[in-house]
Amino acid sequence: MKTNYHTHTTRCMHATGSDEDFVCSAIKGGYEELGFSDHSPWKYRTDYVADMRMLPDELPGYVESLRSLQEKYKDKISIKVGLECEYFPEYIAWLKEQIKEFQLDYILFGNHHYHTDEKFPYFGKHTDSRDMLDLYEESAVEGMESGLFACLAHPDLFMRSYPEFDHHCTIISRHICRTAARLNIPLEYNVGYMAYNEAQGIETYPSPKFWHIAANENCTAIIGLDAHNNIELETSKYYDRAVEELKALKINTTDTIKFLR
Repeated sequence: MKTNYHTHTTRCMHATGSDEDFVCSAIKGGYEELGFSDHSPWKYRTDYVADMRMLPDELPGYVESLRSLQEKYKDKISIKVGLECEYFPEYIAWLKEQIKEFQLDYILFGNHHYHTDEKFPYFGKHTDSRDMLDLYEESAVEGMESGLFACLAHPDLFMRSYPEFDHHCTIISRHICRTAARLNIPLEYNVGYMAYNEAQGIETYPSPKFWHIAANENCTAIIGLDAHNNIELETSKYYDRAVEELKALKINTTDTIKFLR
């Protein structure tokens, strides 16, 4: 089954295409199930306003729009409604209230910040030291052990900014992978940066060295587009490449996740 559970909307302020555009493009691209997981709002206890996620008062409209599309296109594609969330211990109780109120289908774990983005920088741009790598590992492990998340998105996100995959990367990757395998949480083989890597002649993620460790640790992989433009769902180039690369790794794969209801 061709699926994608990592899909954003314009509410995150860095995506292009209407909610319905994403659905129509997914149908055109041959997807049987499409999960929306836009960046979660957080009800901060400070006056901090993030520039890459919806506001709390936008959440009802987000869910209403997607449930409407779920009904409209039910004969053509299965649509699931979720969020991509960090592990912010201080705010998890609030998140659980939203999950219950809006009957969300799943929560994707996007490990972007350590404990809160009010204080800590984005791992994708500022993991340039061993200390930041350690915080990335700690947050990833704590989040997976919380039991809240269906999947760990872009588990090798740290390679967007860490200079090279060194021995310390090997150690923290092994810890992350062993935790995922122990808890039976899929790791997302995120193809969102494949085009960028190709254009720049570099390797960020998916990181081959990380994924060799994941394969050796008996992890399970699931492909995720991290779609920020609906057109990305219409072309199969990078999805097909991911399929072949995972086959070459001989890693366990899945095409679905565990839902909350």
